[in-house]
Amino acid sequence: MTASISDNLLAWYDTHARDLPWRIPPGSATPNDPAWPYRVWLSEVMLQQTTVAAVKPYYAKFTATWPTVEALAAASDEEVMAAWAGLGYYSRARNLLKCARAVAELGGFPDTESELRKLPGLGDYTAAAIAAIAFGRRAVVVDANVERVTARLFAIDEPLPKARKAIRAAADQITPDARSGDFAQAMMDLGSHICTSRAPRCLLCPLAEACAGRKAGEPERLPVKPAKKAVPERQGMAFWITRPRASGGGADVWLVTRPGTGMLGGMRALPDDGWTARADGSAVPPLAGAWRSLGAVRHGFSHAQLTLTVMALETAQEPDGAGAWWPVSQIGDAGLATLFAKAAQLALAAD
Repeated sequence: MTASISDNLLAWYDTHARDLPWRIPPGSATPNDPAWPYRVWLSEVMLQQTTVAAVKPYYAKFTATWPTVEALAAASDEEVMAAWAGLGYYSRARNLLKCARAVAELGGFPDTESELRKLPGLGDYTAAAIAAIAFGRRAVVVDANVERVTARLFAIDEPLPKARKAIRAAADQITPDARSGDFAQAMMDLGSHICTSRAPRCLLCPLAEACAGRKAGEPERLPVKPAKKAVPERQGMAFWITRPRASGGGADVWLVTRPGTGMLGGMRALPDDGWTARADGSAVPPLAGAWRSLGAVRHGFSHAQLTLTVMALETAQEPDGAGAWWPVSQIGDAGLATLFAKAAQLALAAD
């Protein structure tokens, strides 16, 4: 059974594989190109908790700006964080730089799963994906799509996250020794377009005959997910502090760089009142003055929903603490995190 599953899936993939900028055609030999593992790694990091459509322009920008891991390793934190702005989950960008610098120091990516796991920011999934896709090693690659396909294929009905051990063992059973990179990507494509979370298209599935979940008549129920926890509501303020430019007209806005760790760490931002996922902000502005409210923006984080009120003040005084004036007319080039880009758009619309 396991051989027929991998054979059927690979035959389907040979015809239906998605054309993606970080892929080679099905059945192709691993490229003899030192930049190939870099491109696979970069795409896998970007794709974590992010859609393919969202990743494509960022991937194109990164590979054009930094075509090799050595080039990325030599980039400044500020450049990389600004280029990542809008892609979310900013700890990935910080780990990206740490990993790039470690790889550059090693002289290239290691080619085994066990050695890849030692790199900063690489968990089991990413290490397995790079080993299989970039180096042709047999590795068991389990992301959310593979998890869903495998749970349905073997009718694994233990709730997550406890089910993950059984799911990985089942995925190991069907992963072939040859073309494991193609197999992993085929499972991802199947989960993305056929074995979807809702309304799976079982009539089009190359594994339908072997699928125990389909035979039981309830594939959509699998994998069994734990009950969702309520996400807390948080309140905070962001401060749009501007000063008239001395010459040439227009204005500058005061921007800060957030601490390297924590929410939106290392990103350029507007000053705020210290809100976190665990607590509301203080509602205390950084300067005295005639502040005016411009309204509020909403933003969802994995651990909280935030309502951020945008307060504005025009002043000649420079706020205390580290920061820099930035031309308001060029705010789109500042690399603000999405939350603060929303706040800036609100401020610009109000002005």
